[in-house]
Amino acid sequence: MSQTPGQTVRVRLLFADQGTFHPETVHVPLDMLSRYERLVDLLREEESVTRQLFVDMGRLVSAAVIGDGEQD
Repeated sequence: MSQTPGQTVRVRLLFADQGTFHPETVHVPLDMLSRYERLVDLLREEESVTRQLFVDMGRLVSAAVIGDGEQD
């Protein structure tokens, strides 16, 4: 996957709330993925991401990069 500045990648987040699951799709900078060993660390620590969105880590069940061809 070639990278251009400002390019983003879709990340599917799955949250649990009192037995109900809620999927959300967010966009994160593509160039940041290689800087973090784990996706959850990117979501929790990267200032350019945390400025744009809040991730409730207590309810987060999973986070995965959505590949080409998958739908939101």
